[in-house]
Amino acid sequence: MRVFRRLYDWVLHWAETPYGTPALFLLAVAESSVFPVPPDVLLIALSISLPHRAWYYAAVCSLGSVIGGVIGYLLGWGFWSLLADFFFAYVPGFTPQLFDRVQALYAEHDFWVVFAAGFTPIPYKVITIAAGVFLINFPVFVLASVIGRSARFFLVAGLIRRYGPGIRSFVDRYFNLLSLLFLLLLIGGFLVLKYAF
Repeated sequence: MRVFRRLYDWVLHWAETPYGTPALFLLAVAESSVFPVPPDVLLIALSISLPHRAWYYAAVCSLGSVIGGVIGYLLGWGFWSLLADFFFAYVPGFTPQLFDRVQALYAEHDFWVVFAAGFTPIPYKVITIAAGVFLINFPVFVLASVIGRSARFFLVAGLIRRYGPGIRSFVDRYFNLLSLLFLLLLIGGFLVLKYAF
């Protein structure tokens, strides 16, 4: 846990430098395939320091995350046989059992699996690499990533723009719960559309 806390603090320190925006972009790229600290941490810090740029930071974070997702897809598609042992041993969230479950989910719900991982605390890096390994339709993968990741990061930016610095501790504390609640509401809306009409 101490290592993750150090990584968390290291990520936050970028908000106090002139390199905060490039760091946010690179963090979002890396988190989508290998890095354990989510970019939300830096997105929140930057958006609180300059609330009028919160939408810009959300866009930078979304773009970086989708590019990172595409890199993860390509790693899974072209290099999985070389990387599997490393990922299972050293990248948090990767287990053979989880990978098998993801394959089964992809067989029926490819768009929704990617969207859910992009928006919620489900490890997005596992989903991006698995999408390449299991040859998920690439345009569907990109579309689901764009929608899921953008919804997540623009939600954070919107909360900060609306409620200011006081929202930071609330978002930090309840982000996982908030994102799951939003996902349940979204799925509920689709179920209502499907079965009521």
